[in-house]
Amino acid sequence: MTFSTSSKGVYAIAATPFHDDGAIDFNSVDRLTDFYEESGCTGITILGIMGEAPKLEADESRAIIKRVVERAKIPVIVGVSAPGFAAMRSLARSSMDMGAAGVMIAPGQGAKTDEQTINYFAGAVEAVGEDVPWVLQDYPLTLNTVIATSVVAKIITNHPSCLMLKHEDWPGLEKISKLRAMQKSGELREFSILCGNGGMFLDFEPERGADGAMTGYGFPDMLSELVSLFAEGKRDEAHDLFDAHLPLIRYEQQLGVGLAVRKHILKRRGVIASDAQRKPGQMLTATAKAEVDYLLARVARHDKRAAL
Repeated sequence: MTFSTSSKGVYAIAATPFHDDGAIDFNSVDRLTDFYEESGCTGITILGIMGEAPKLEADESRAIIKRVVERAKIPVIVGVSAPGFAAMRSLARSSMDMGAAGVMIAPGQGAKTDEQTINYFAGAVEAVGEDVPWVLQDYPLTLNTVIATSVVAKIITNHPSCLMLKHEDWPGLEKISKLRAMQKSGELREFSILCGNGGMFLDFEPERGADGAMTGYGFPDMLSELVSLFAEGKRDEAHDLFDAHLPLIRYEQQLGVGLAVRKHILKRRGVIASDAQRKPGQMLTATAKAEVDYLLARVARHDKRAAL
């Protein structure tokens, strides 16, 4: 299964389920894979930042890739970002050999100038192979590398194997508009734009030209419905749905505890058995869990999927 420059919909950023003792919970991996498909997702992205990839050993990463790829009926993209190109090359080639649709690459932590960022991605593409389809991850809030619109365009122009931008700059609506304007004028080739940030700005991103979302909000089925409503021109219905979920989306976007919130919701929904994280990880306090549960109850007034 593949993805392309015209890919649309929702690619779920998958959490990595663990047992309470820190071992990988492969039964929950299976349920999570099925859940994303049943939620209407058009793809799955694994081993991303929210997938706790840096906390996994190399053989564990490959075991998860194999498990998800063999089970999924939709394209699977694998996050392969690493401190060095050798590890990136190894994981990327293993992923493709196991049947992944492509890989996702984030900018190097040492890239501070536009030239350094452009050169970094040139080196990354050389390492993984120009035959490997890949997603450019633009996430300055966490990765501390600001990629200007012109630099995004340069990277996409330089590398035909880059098929998609995972856009999660913030603020970033104008960046989407500028990139689409460059395409319209013939300055830039076609590529897919899926947006992250937990869906925080998905109320306007499709209208700016985004093709959907690539994020891990605990209600991927809501994200799928939201993208479909925009595609059908049902603007007010889309905004009503978004507004109902916004307090929970916002709560989940807190730095440090966002993953804990997400795993708590997935556990409440019966998808994963435990909300455990690999150490180091910040778990929710009893008070925070009660706040999330309160928000779920409020969302349930408008969306029965939250009635847990």
